[in-house]
Parts: sequence; C-alpha cells; structure tokens
Amino acid sequence: MTTFTRIAMFSGPRNISTTIMRAFENRADIAAYDEPFYAWYLQESGAPHPMREEILASLPRTWSGVNKMLETPPASGAPIAFEKHMAFHFAAKTSLDWIEQTRVVQLIRDPRAMVASYKNKYDDVSPIVDSLTVQRRIYDDRVSRGVPCPIIDSADLQKNPGEMLQALCAALDIPYTQDMLSWPAGPRDSDGVWEAHWYDAVKSSTGFRPYVEKRVELTPDLEAIAAQCQPGYDFFHKRRLTV
Repeated sequence: MTTFTRIAMFSGPRNISTTIMRAFENRADIAAYDEPFYAWYLQESGAPHPMREEILASLPRTWSGVNKMLETPPASGAPIAFEKHMAFHFAAKTSLDWIEQTRVVQLIRDPRAMVASYKNKYDDVSPIVDSLTVQRRIYDDRVSRGVPCPIIDSADLQKNPGEMLQALCAALDIPYTQDMLSWPAGPRDSDGVWEAHWYDAVKSSTGFRPYVEKRVELTPDLEAIAAQCQPGYDFFHKRRLTV
C-alpha cells in the first residue's frame, strides 16, 4: 500500500503529454516521472529509438527496478506522484497488477493528427496502434472493477484548459490549482534525456497553446495506420470528460 497518491497517465506519442506533465509538475504538491519504463521497453523490444544508448543508461532497465522507483515516496516529500507513460511501452505486458494502487487517466488525440506529428520525428508510426490497444485494455479492466478511468482529449484541453483541468482533477479526486495553467519556459530536471530530440516545442512553452485546426495530408500507408486507430479513438472520444 502506497503512502502517497500515484497518478498514471497513458497516452500515444505526440499528444501534448509532456505539456500535461508540465501542468501537473508545476504544482508544489506533485513530483513528476517522465516515461519511467522507457529504458525497460527499449531493452525488451530492441527498438532503435533516437538516443537509445543514453536512455538505457538513464533509467532502470528491469521491470522490478522501475516499479521499486515508482512505489517509493518522492524524495521531495510531495504527496502526489504524476507518471507520464507511453502506452505502447506495455504492448507486450498483459499484467496490470503494477497499476493496482494508481489513479489512471487516458489521454487521446485524433489519430490522423498523431500519425502526422509522429512521422515528423520517427519513421515507424505503428506504436500508435499499440497505444490504443493498451489503453483499451487498461480501461476495460478498470471499468470491470468499478474503478474510475477518466479520459481526456488533447483538443478539448487546448480549447479550454482551465475547466478541463478542473474536471480532470475532480475525476482524480485531487484539488485543482491555477498553478497548472502556466509555468516557466525551459527544461525540467524530471525531463527524460530524450528531451533533446522530442521536446523542442514544449521547452519553449509557458502554458497550453491554443488549439489550431491543422490541415493533415497523409500518404496512403499512413492513412491506413490512422484508419486502423480510428475505432479505438472513437470509443474513447464518446466516453471522454467534457465541460
């Protein structure tokens, strides 16, 4: 039994998840963990991600090692820990015992926009499909046990960050604070070493950027990936938090 509150957010890649981590981490009562299973995932999968060796050297590589870190109260004494997870990291891990004591939130984004953004940074966009599969597995498990599993759409959050964050905090049973709406620009000590490759935009941010409808053009193969993701996205979108 943990003596602090653990919040685990699951998302696909390129989905303002780091911006949301900034919002939570800017609170005095929260410590943030940036993709703590990333090295374990790279070790298990062999995926040739950018900065692979640096990531492997920066985090525990064993399942038990990561869980020991997450189950230990934050060194800062913060009563809440916010864990940002890429859902596809757990595609090959079916047991959900490790999140038994966490409060889970699911973050979603229109799959065509996610595919287009991820392709700009990494060629293999198939993890987006895996992410939705994992997110659905977690959601179904929570619902089957009567445990809340709030869902937020990144577009909703960008359009109305204040009210959406209030609704999310209420769903997670933690107080809301306006400290979540703005933060100083720059990197954070909690950022993963991969921030040099992925976080160029978020490092210059000081809050949630307004939602902008972008024209997305995809090649046929990328359209096929997005179409494969659409049913999963539609399932979550119908059940998302609204204000």
